[in-house]
Amino acid sequence: MNTQAFREHPQREYLIRELHARPSEPMRAPLRISQFAALSGEKSLEADREHLARLCARLGGSAPSSDAKHHTSEFGGLTVKWERHTEFCSYTFFRRAHFTHPFEDTIIEELPRDWLAEVPGEILSAVHLAIIPKEVEMPSPEEISLRHFNGNPLIGNAVAGGKALVWADFRLHSDHFTRILIQDKGLEERHAGRTVQRLVELNTYRALALLALPIAQEATPRLRSVDEALADISARMADRTDKTSDADLLRHLSQLSAEIESVAARTSYRFGASRAYYQLVKQRLRDLRLERMDEVLTIDGFLDRRMGPAMATCESAEERQEALAQRAARVGSLLRARVEVELEEQNRDLLKNMDERARVQLKLQETVEGLSVVAISYYAIGLVGYLFKAAESAGTPINVGLATGLAVPFVAGLVWYGVRRARRAAAKKNPD
Repeated sequence: MNTQAFREHPQREYLIRELHARPSEPMRAPLRISQFAALSGEKSLEADREHLARLCARLGGSAPSSDAKHHTSEFGGLTVKWERHTEFCSYTFFRRAHFTHPFEDTIIEELPRDWLAEVPGEILSAVHLAIIPKEVEMPSPEEISLRHFNGNPLIGNAVAGGKALVWADFRLHSDHFTRILIQDKGLEERHAGRTVQRLVELNTYRALALLALPIAQEATPRLRSVDEALADISARMADRTDKTSDADLLRHLSQLSAEIESVAARTSYRFGASRAYYQLVKQRLRDLRLERMDEVLTIDGFLDRRMGPAMATCESAEERQEALAQRAARVGSLLRARVEVELEEQNRDLLKNMDERARVQLKLQETVEGLSVVAISYYAIGLVGYLFKAAESAGTPINVGLATGLAVPFVAGLVWYGVRRARRAAAKKNPD
């Protein structure tokens, strides 16, 4: 078939492949499974892939490709399924063989201990699963608990429309794995694989969702202290008798805002991831199509009763964090507005003082101007007197004293007029 002439988006093929990524493996009882998830971070894809490649080289299986994010390989009847997710990596090992004790001589014991010790990241979730054929007659829940779960209270359901029975205790056992026991009541191979995959993902996503709980518990006291400090600042702003300066309040508020941002930077990613993982947990519970079994607490009931309050705590911490950030912004706006009003009042008073000084300077200037007219007139009249004396010496019949006295008004008037013209000319050049 010829290639189409239209231009395709460069990510189209990748997006199509993503729809078919991580398919469930066909499984059939009797079967034992060991699975663990390592929290290795978002940047350890290459390290995770290389670590799997080393296992494949040692056990003689096919290695993953250089760009693989999931891979399945066979090691002489032992199957490994590797999946790389956003921040964690999961390894699932299973072998089909008859067994008497489902949780003794587990599959994980077939793997090299040094390879397990060098798994990148930290193990967050680890579980052993065993699928028992439907022909096996199962004892009472109390006996199942004593035989396979160290006497712990059991949690269980019928799943997949009653085609399988599941028992678990969601506790760490001596090998630090949890346990899930499944009895096949008519599952097909592909359906059995999907059921196991959903149970494994349920256990993994449960652990990942709860990662935010310690962070929320740690952040809550810090948020409470910030809340109280914000309330104190608001009360000081409303108290007219409080003598704390706005600069001190603003400085304290800036420190509180930085504290809120610091908490948000450490928690926002984890809270968002926890929310997403909790939604996946609820989705996997729906996909399992759970039905109640007599005398046993249901899986969904157990997780809802235990995880519900934990997720509510995380949600409350996240909402409180957002609310505090918004409150700090509002208080900051009010405080800045008050500072601006005070600055405007100070500027008004300053301008008023400047006007008063200008009026005083004007009066002083007018006084100095009058004195300048008198002084200049005095020296000018002296010069006129010398002119009259010179004229008298030249033989002109003139009374020097009388002439000088009569010249005083004219000289003073001319001096006043000249000073006034000079001041007006200067004012035109510098109107400000």
